[in-house]
Amino acid sequence: MSDSLFALPVKQTLSPSLTLRQQDQLPLVVVVDHPQVRAAVTLQGAHLVAWQPTGEQPVLWLSEKSAFQEGVAIRGGVPICWPWFGKVATPNHGFARILPWELSHHSEDDQQVQLTFTLRDSTLTEPFFPHPFTLKAHFTLGQTCSIELVAEGEYQATAALHSYFTVGAIGDIHVSGLGANFIDKVNGAQPAQQQGDVTFSGEVDRVYTAPTETSLIHDPVLGRVIEVHHQHHSDVVAWNCGQSLSQSIGDLADDSYLSYVCVETARVSAPLISTPATPARLQQTLRLRKS
Repeated sequence: MSDSLFALPVKQTLSPSLTLRQQDQLPLVVVVDHPQVRAAVTLQGAHLVAWQPTGEQPVLWLSEKSAFQEGVAIRGGVPICWPWFGKVATPNHGFARILPWELSHHSEDDQQVQLTFTLRDSTLTEPFFPHPFTLKAHFTLGQTCSIELVAEGEYQATAALHSYFTVGAIGDIHVSGLGANFIDKVNGAQPAQQQGDVTFSGEVDRVYTAPTETSLIHDPVLGRVIEVHHQHHSDVVAWNCGQSLSQSIGDLADDSYLSYVCVETARVSAPLISTPATPARLQQTLRLRKS
């Protein structure tokens, strides 16, 4: 689906490589005709839905059944889960991913495009989160992709950069760098341990609580390794819905589980703590290399 985003009609040209376009109800900032990268970010949720370095296949996975509708979460890309992660409150994974953000800065050179989106407290957020806040999402897009979430204010929050990655075949990949200890959400949030790399033969939903700073998605079918570098994190979440859930979740195709894996930079076991003097941060950097 991501290829179709780059063919949408241009509504406004923002700079040589940046255009504003519309997919159904949602406006997008689309990066095209740049020497290093193609990418797209929706204003709703500051949601990166496509990142493709020049000369490479698409890196992020986007469901062909995902709705681009106001107030509806997009399935795929990199949703920003904030100020909570999971089903601990309504809406699921927080409100940041379903509210409109402001494009507050953009710049580019021959190597990269930089975008900043901003979300502030409002009458829409106060019933869910009664704290003044300013949330900024900084994107640096080129041959690598950096996403930095900066939370200003005084409060605690859990969060995740809920990244979906395209894989050749879920049964053939393995992920290293997640660490040994995890909370198994498929098994009633029981603590468990992992030996060696993580593979996916069914539903996997795990919060790894002692991960390394870099997770590696080894994909022999596509002949590449996706490097996911984590900063300011406490956890890394690994998720694939498996066959049964893929057939029951409305915005997934029956076989969607075969073509994606989520490896998410997160603060779940240790919440983000923001103070007036020290904003909280969560950052993820993506790189590709041949396997």
